[in-house]
Amino acid sequence: MDRIVIVGAGQGGLQAAISLRAEGFEGSIVLIGAEQHLPYQRPPLSKAFLKDGEARKLQIRPATFFERKDITLHTGVEVERIDRTDRVVWAGKESFAYDHLILATGTRNLRPPIPGLHHALDLRTLNDAQALRQALTAARSSVVIGGGFIGLEFAAVARSMGHDVCVAEAASRLMSRAVSPEMSARFLAKHRDAGTVVHLDNPVHSVTGEGVVLADGSQISADTVLLAAGVVPNTELAAAAGLLVDNGIVVNEYLLTHDDSISAMGDCAVFPNPVTGLPIRLESVQAATDHAKTIAARLVSSTHTAYAAVPWFWSDQSDWKLQIAGLAASDDDSVMREDGAVLRFANNHLSAVETINDARTHLQARKALAGALVSREQMAAVNYDLAAVK
Repeated sequence: MDRIVIVGAGQGGLQAAISLRAEGFEGSIVLIGAEQHLPYQRPPLSKAFLKDGEARKLQIRPATFFERKDITLHTGVEVERIDRTDRVVWAGKESFAYDHLILATGTRNLRPPIPGLHHALDLRTLNDAQALRQALTAARSSVVIGGGFIGLEFAAVARSMGHDVCVAEAASRLMSRAVSPEMSARFLAKHRDAGTVVHLDNPVHSVTGEGVVLADGSQISADTVLLAAGVVPNTELAAAAGLLVDNGIVVNEYLLTHDDSISAMGDCAVFPNPVTGLPIRLESVQAATDHAKTIAARLVSSTHTAYAAVPWFWSDQSDWKLQIAGLAASDDDSVMREDGAVLRFANNHLSAVETINDARTHLQARKALAGALVSREQMAAVNYDLAAVK
């Protein structure tokens, strides 16, 4: 294998290139990104960057790194077509031949059918964050459409800047797809105590030039409206090439599509849950990083090790760091310990652990989840002490 092309120059795509070189791959690596910027970190866009605006801090590697590692980086390039027969990707009038293709196309913001949504700003890319930061310098009030990680991180930052902030969430609780009811309630109280107005079970009906109208008819005035209603995977390129797509690009436990010359990874990939075998798609920097390492090892050393890392997530909201080890469904059972940690259980087995400002328990949880399945009875017998799990 002499030529590997990576479509998508986000954190995952860059990690694939880094891991290929670390594994000893000496052939050609081409990394193609749609954005004009060098690969950068996305998580700080909704937090530190809104305050300091220092884009250089976001860069994962300087330009000299790509020269030193002999990685050909193309920025500001949209890949338009994959020719699987001739193993070529096309971007405008330029073609890139490959022996193996890695798709790391990521996600884009979900845009619900809300009238007037063009008045709202996005927060997905560095350009989005720069536009939002500029808007915040003149604004004094903000409405957030969506009560997930990004929306709440932004709300916390805007409140710290003295803005009046309102969050409109269609579901009955905050972060409902990601955390337990107990953790949702703690964060609801946290944001309300900070002065943020939170509307639950009351989605945005329309966006105007002066704010939003909620489903119950309430009108909320705001200088800035942020859309943070979730994301959808970028699968159009794969689908047009005839690859299997179902809420993401479908891959096996080795992150390989049904075309053995194409892998997919990160936010755009649907793969078998290592625990349940059911298809899942993770929106996580860590998952993308682990995917990249798995693919690089398979391509270079022919070590067919399935992706089986314990997923973990985090969200910084004000002075609280939420950390989640494992993966729970919204209806998984939950047990809250006296110290505030929440243990989730699916089919009577530990599925995830949620903590706030508790790195020690988070690391214990990741260790416990990396081993054999732990039953609820086992946890109850040790008073839910993760350190006691053998």
